[in-house]
Amino acid sequence: MMTSGQLKAARALLGIDQATLAELSGVSLATIQRMEASEGTVRGVVDTLVKVIDALAAAGVELVGEGQRSDTGGRGVRLRSPPPAS
Repeated sequence: MMTSGQLKAARALLGIDQATLAELSGVSLATIQRMEASEGTVRGVVDTLVKVIDALAAAGVELVGEGQRSDTGGRGVRLRSPPPAS
């Protein structure tokens, strides 16, 4: 699960706008806008949600779900260490 707040925070960490996330994830700008405008947990087609989450992960953002280990608990986002260069 992902909340609209997490999605906005993830974009902010990456310094990208909605259009860029739409391009990176292969979903429409309208879909990204609808996801961010939702209240609480983002709902939608599972394949679309996976595309967005995968695009954020590829860009270096790890979504932290409820109950997942984090220093402060709760929901949030954090940057992962970049993968080692090949």
